[in-house]
Parts: sequence; structure tokens; C-alpha cells
Amino acid sequence: MRLLVLSDKESNYLWDSENPKRLEDIDLILSCGDLRPEYLSFIATFTHAPVLYVHGNHDDRYQETPPDGCFCIENRICRFQGIRILGLGGSVRYRDGLHQYTQSEMNRRVRRLFPSLLKNRGFDILLTHAPAFGINDGRDLPHQGFTAFRRLLDVYHPRLMIHGHTHLNYGLEYSREAFYSDTKIINAYEKYILDFPG
Repeated sequence: MRLLVLSDKESNYLWDSENPKRLEDIDLILSCGDLRPEYLSFIATFTHAPVLYVHGNHDDRYQETPPDGCFCIENRICRFQGIRILGLGGSVRYRDGLHQYTQSEMNRRVRRLFPSLLKNRGFDILLTHAPAFGINDGRDLPHQGFTAFRRLLDVYHPRLMIHGHTHLNYGLEYSREAFYSDTKIINAYEKYILDFPG
């Protein structure tokens, strides 16, 4: 299965309406947030692939204008071709905002998912906006990762975690790919294509 993952910065390459075939070999598109809804709506019109998303910390605008043709998977496990995808958007709270959470608030969100995690026997992909604590996150509060995400990785060992929020142009300490135990970690900044074994 070929995945296109997106986050934080719009890609001029994908905005090119003159060449919609650029997405024809993509099976699934996953957005980690902080992208204008118009951008995701545009992408959804040029692909047969579903577009699934979680909210970034700047996505309060989705309340008024959600992206057309896209599916929000916040706080749930979505299945696509047998792949279980858990969606948890938002960042660590550093100011007021709909999609910002304290560590305790994110812990509560994850606890509410336990029945679904049990029913689905875990998940294969963790789709988030913020990174996990201590894995590709920042030392400053706005870019700190969630401890709840790290516990999810420790307990369920998903094959893949996809996040945004820590822009690759912030500095060399942020990488596109990393590994944590059995889990491959992908920073989806702007766009990235990868193959996921089905």
C-alpha cells in the first residue's frame, strides 16, 4: 500500500492542477494537521485515495470550514484495507486553542479509547500532529511531545507512527525517519511518500 503523508506546509508540487496523475499511484492519504482545509479539499478532488486527517494546533478554522471529501479520525480507530489507524491530533497546550492539550488531558483522551483498542486488538498506524515525548520532539513547550503517545508505542508496538508539528526546517535535530523499538516514526512535514506492507 502506498501512502502519501502530509503536514504543516502546503506542497507546490501537489497544488499543480495541471497534472492530477501525480496522485494516481497513491492508495491512502494521511494528514497530520496544520494545513488549510482548501488545500486538503483540493487534493481530495484529484485522487481516488481516501484522505484521512487529524487536527493540528492551528486547525481551529476546521470548525467553520472542514475540508470537503476528507474524513476526520480524531479519537477513533479507522480501518482501511485491514490496516488499523488510530487518530489523535493536537499539540501540547501552550496557549488557548481547540486542539491543544495538557499531558493530563491527552492521557484522558487515550484512556477513553481503551474499549476500542481492546476491540480492535491494538492498531497498526498511530496518526498524530504532535510527536511522542522524547522522540523527534522539541525542548520548548510548544513542540514537546506527549507522554501518552510514547506509552501507546510501548504497549501496542504499531508498525508506524506518523506525526507533524516539528518542521524539518526548524533544525537538524528533527529527522524525517526514526525508529522506536518496533515502530518506524515518520515526520510528515510538507509531503512524504512511503510504502506500507498490507
